[in-house]
Amino acid sequence: MQKWFNDRNELTVELSSQIDTNIDVLNKLFDKCGDVVQKSFYIAVDGETIKIHLIYIDGIADNSMIEQTIIKPLSYEWCQSGYQTNKPYISYDGDRKEQLWNRLLYVETQTVDIKEETSFDKTVESVLKGDTALFVDGFGKTMIISSKKFPLRSISENETEAGIRGPKDSFNEGFRQSTALIRRRIRDAKLKVEQGTLGLRSKTDYAIMYMEDLVEPRLVENIRKRLDKYDIDAIFDSGMAEHLLEEKWYSPFPIFQSTTRPDKVAAGIVEGRVAIVFDNSPEVIMAPCNFNMLLQASDDYYSRWAVGTFARLIRYIAAFIAITLPGFYIAITIYHSDMLPTGLLYAIASARSMVTFPIVVEILIMEFLFELLREAGIRLPGPLGNTIGVVGGLIVGQSAVEAGIVSTIVVIVVALTAIASFAIPNEEFASVFRLLKFFIIFTSAIAGLYGFVLGLLIIAIHLSELTSFGVPYMLPSVCGECVDEDNDNIKKRIIKHNQDYVLRAPIKVMKERPLWTKKDNRIRFKKKNGD
Repeated sequence: MQKWFNDRNELTVELSSQIDTNIDVLNKLFDKCGDVVQKSFYIAVDGETIKIHLIYIDGIADNSMIEQTIIKPLSYEWCQSGYQTNKPYISYDGDRKEQLWNRLLYVETQTVDIKEETSFDKTVESVLKGDTALFVDGFGKTMIISSKKFPLRSISENETEAGIRGPKDSFNEGFRQSTALIRRRIRDAKLKVEQGTLGLRSKTDYAIMYMEDLVEPRLVENIRKRLDKYDIDAIFDSGMAEHLLEEKWYSPFPIFQSTTRPDKVAAGIVEGRVAIVFDNSPEVIMAPCNFNMLLQASDDYYSRWAVGTFARLIRYIAAFIAITLPGFYIAITIYHSDMLPTGLLYAIASARSMVTFPIVVEILIMEFLFELLREAGIRLPGPLGNTIGVVGGLIVGQSAVEAGIVSTIVVIVVALTAIASFAIPNEEFASVFRLLKFFIIFTSAIAGLYGFVLGLLIIAIHLSELTSFGVPYMLPSVCGECVDEDNDNIKKRIIKHNQDYVLRAPIKVMKERPLWTKKDNRIRFKKKNGD
C-alpha cells in the first residue's frame, strides 16, 4: 500500500468508475480502523439496480444527519418506488447517466453543503476531516457531503486573558467556531478568509483572515509564502506553526501576538493586521506585532483613557522590574555597596549575617525555587495548583530564611520580580522576561553595574534590529525604512502612532489607523458631516 502515496503523503490512486475497485482501495486504506463506517446499498433505476457506497468516520461525523439526508432519501424512497430517468422531475442536459448523477447531487441528497470530487486523495482527506463520501457505480467521481460533528468543549469564559470589562468569550479548539466568533464582530464582506491545510499527516486546517481594503497585499503574500515554504509531518497548535513562520528563530521575542480573545483579534484585523486561525488550537496569532502590542490589554480600550494609560504604565514598569531587579540587587550589593544609604546597608548586612551562601547563589536558589513552584502549579489541577503556589512559596521561603540559606531581602526581591512578571498580559511575552532575567543576573554578577547596563544595552540593540514582517519591533521608538511614507510626513505619522503607545489617548483623538495599514485607507474615525 505504500506505493499508493508520493513523497508528500498524497494518495496517487485514481478514482475508478467501477465501484467495487474503489471499495477495495478503501478497505485496504482503512484496514484495522474500527471507527470507519462503510455501507453499501442499492437503488432502482429504470428497472435496474445501481450500487451506492458511503463512508464516514464515527465520532467526528453526524450520524443522524447522514441517516436523514443521505441514507433515507436514497435507500428508502428509491427502493419503494424506483426511479425512472425520464420522469419530469427536473431537466438536465446530457444523457441519462448524467441526469442520474445530477439527480443524486442536486435533488435527492437533502443537504446544502455538497460538492463533487474527482480526486481519490481529496476524497479520503475529506472523510478524515469528518465529511461523508458517496460513491456511485459507473462514475469516476464522488460526492462529498459536509457532516462534521467534532467533540468540542463549549465556548467558555476567557481564563488566560481575563478582564473586568469587555466580552468574556474565548476561542476554543473548533476551527469553524473560532472563525465564526470573528465574523460575529466584523460584519463586513471585505473580511476575507483564505483556507488551507498544513502538515503532511495531520492536514491541519488553517485560515488567513484580513480586511481586503485595509491590509497591505505584500503582508498577506509574505504569510502565504511562509506557510507554503515547509513540509512537516504534523501541526497540532498555532505555536508550532509560529516557529515555522518566524525568520530569526534564535530570538526569544515573539514576532506574532497570540491571544484567546476574539475581540482582540477583531480589533487587530480592522487595524490592517492579519490573523491566522488553526484548527485544534484555542489561540489565534496575529501579525505584524511589536513590543507595545504585547503589553496592551483589552481593558485599556474599554476603560477611561486615563485609567487605561495608568494601567499600561504599570505594565511597563512591571516589565522593567521583571527583567532587572535581581541583577540590579546583585550589582549594587556586591560591587557598589557604597551607593546604598547607610541604614539600608546595615539592614542588608544584618539580614545576611546568618547566610552562608554568596549573594549570587542566594538569588539563583530563590529564582529556581519560584520557577519550580510556578511550573508545579501549572501542571497540577486548578485549586491544588493555586494552593501549591501560595502555600509552597510562603512555607519554603520562610523555611529557607530560618535555615540560613537565603536572606529576607532576597526573598522580597525575588517575590517582587515574580509578581511583576505576572502583570504582563501576554504569557508568552512574560516567559521571555523570566528567561532574560537570568541573563541580566549573569552580566551583573561578572561586572556589576557595568555588566548590568551592558546586558540591557545588548537586549535593546537586539530589539532595535528586530522586525515583524517588515514592521520595527520597537515602533514607534524605532522607525526604519520600512515605513513607506514621504520624508516630510514621517514625523507626523510617528506622533499619531504615539497616541497608542505608553499613552492611550481618548478614542476621539485616535482618528487614524497604524502605519502598516494601506496608505489610502487610514482614517478610522470621523464625524458624519465630514469634519
